[in-house]
Amino acid sequence: MSAGGSRTPFGRVRSWLYVPAHRPELVAKALSGTADAVVLDLEDAVPAGAKDAARDAAVQACAGPRDRPLWVRVNAPGTPWSAADIAALAGSGADGIRLPKAADPDAVAALAERLALPLHLLVESARGLEEAFDLARAHPLVASVSLGEADLAADLRIGDPAHLGWARARVVVANRAAGLPSPVAGVWTDLADADGLAADSATARDAGFFGRSVIHPAQVGPVNHAFTPGPAEVARAHALLDSLRAAETAGSSAYLDERGRFVDPAVVAGARWVADLAAELGVDLGAATETSADIPEHEPARTPVRAGKENR
Repeated sequence: MSAGGSRTPFGRVRSWLYVPAHRPELVAKALSGTADAVVLDLEDAVPAGAKDAARDAAVQACAGPRDRPLWVRVNAPGTPWSAADIAALAGSGADGIRLPKAADPDAVAALAERLALPLHLLVESARGLEEAFDLARAHPLVASVSLGEADLAADLRIGDPAHLGWARARVVVANRAAGLPSPVAGVWTDLADADGLAADSATARDAGFFGRSVIHPAQVGPVNHAFTPGPAEVARAHALLDSLRAAETAGSSAYLDERGRFVDPAVVAGARWVADLAAELGVDLGAATETSADIPEHEPARTPVRAGKENR
């Protein structure tokens, strides 16, 4: 594929793999791996003495061929490396820029104009969280607002990021109220706890997030699985949409399906999201030919995450 990569809509990416940009062997491995998107890191994973080399490597990678979205996390505004990062990446072949420590909507708007690239804003302070909605609508190039949970917890003096549920809900609302896709969940830092990652990713999905940032290739599989609708879920969605077509033929917009469930436009929107997502991700649709009565009731249904505008 030519430079610029696959323009997968932001709200369809399940796994975002961070890789330190100054490690070319890791960048090559990430770009040939199974993550839906790669994020070249110029910030936390890069020591001060390697910042210039990381920036140069990121610019080179963004100009090269690839088959998945390639984003770059720049150094935070106010750091000694921020201005050089922005100057080097403005108008580059990156699919987008991750901006840490976002807090000022006006500064974000000015940066968007200069970069001319989609922005994924990371909220990592109390002020940024207060501004989440205004950040989400600061500029048409703002693609999403997510949490940098470790820094946010430190700023709020919260001992355990597990207690940030209210903050997570706030960014879910901010993104959706601004017409953006569901936000990306933050990093799971315990690399040894794959079961915890899987369970927490399922919780994040059901809480209104879609996709997750990961810091190791071993985390990609559990995350991709958590955010991929299963065959039975796809079958339920298709069965509901089939019943909708029958109801529309009869002139009804709210009705009971063949299993006695009340179906209205909101339920239909969720089913369409699941069916469209499954088609885009290449989920095996063989099970979707079953009728809803054939689908085991014991399989838990995922809460559908409704798609928003793919970019602003």
